[in-house]
Amino acid sequence: MIMGASATDVRDATPADAAACAAIYAPYVTGTTITFELEPPTGEQMAGRIATAQRAHAWLVLEDDGVVVGYAYAGPYKERAAYRWSCEASVYLDGGRRRRGGGRALYEALFARLSERGFRTAVAGITLPNEPSIGLHTAMGFELIGTYRRIGFKQGRWRDVLWMQRSLGPYDDEPGPPA
Repeated sequence: MIMGASATDVRDATPADAAACAAIYAPYVTGTTITFELEPPTGEQMAGRIATAQRAHAWLVLEDDGVVVGYAYAGPYKERAAYRWSCEASVYLDGGRRRRGGGRALYEALFARLSERGFRTAVAGITLPNEPSIGLHTAMGFELIGTYRRIGFKQGRWRDVLWMQRSLGPYDDEPGPPA
């Protein structure tokens, strides 16, 4: 539960959540540079993404009185075997839900799940400028690792992406494979 919200809950996503997640994400695709996708995914495509994330990482949704109002997920950082303990995390909230604790609640639950599954590092890419996202990630323990300059072209301009990372678990000498 989120402070001040009587019926807000974070739970595992299901295929039934795909249309709601796609609807939340679409305005980010069409109206911002926050994501580099150019066409919003359909509900069916989002269902595939949810299934893929659930197999190896996690995909969680934030519900308010039974309505999905946000989601967070993780996927592979890179495909090479030595990166298997690292993942890339993202969070998206319905436009009216920002700066109310939903992103924090989703990330806290996501990071706990990833840690339980044996992941050690989460990274996040943030298209610049995006002070609210930098603030959330900093508050969640992420540290700046660098900026890719002019890495993507969207809305008529070259865009920079800031990269941040945080620890999810201990850095053992011989970690077991992530679950």
